[in-house]
Amino acid sequence: MQHHQLKMSIVAALFAAIIAIFAQLTIPLPLVPITGQTLAVGLAITILGLQYGTIAVTLYIALGAIGLPVFSGMSGGFGVIIGPTGGYIIGFFVQALGMGLYLERFGYTKTHALVANLIGMIITLIIGALWLKLFMHLSWMQAFVTGVVAFVPVGILKAVIAGWFGSILRERLIKARLLIVKSSY
Repeated sequence: MQHHQLKMSIVAALFAAIIAIFAQLTIPLPLVPITGQTLAVGLAITILGLQYGTIAVTLYIALGAIGLPVFSGMSGGFGVIIGPTGGYIIGFFVQALGMGLYLERFGYTKTHALVANLIGMIITLIIGALWLKLFMHLSWMQAFVTGVVAFVPVGILKAVIAGWFGSILRERLIKARLLIVKSSY
């Protein structure tokens, strides 16, 4: 059992690194860039599940909070978390929990993975927009347009990619015994 926990902890750490790499894939926008972070977070939860996916996301956020340049634009530090884009970073944690709980409850099928990723996208966008409203002193409409509307089309695409490929990779990794899930302990 401890061997499996160690193996999965290492896999979670690898996914934290994958999130950091995807964070560097950016499309600049005025306040908040479009990044690969949400895609990587969706993949992490879809593949690793609630427990280890949330560990991966938490580790990623912690690494950035202590100053490692893992956030978009090779940025890091607690100042990024309390800055304009911090709501999205905090949203990743809530996204991980929401997606993980959904997948644990309904299963890791392609359909449920897609639904979970869409739910995760909505969670992150709402938290990010609320944070923008408070941090940037925007009106509700400005926060919604700036923090949600601009990201929905790309967010849907990322959710579809993460749900589809994540569920395929999860199945293959389990079959190859490279991913240990609770039922196989």
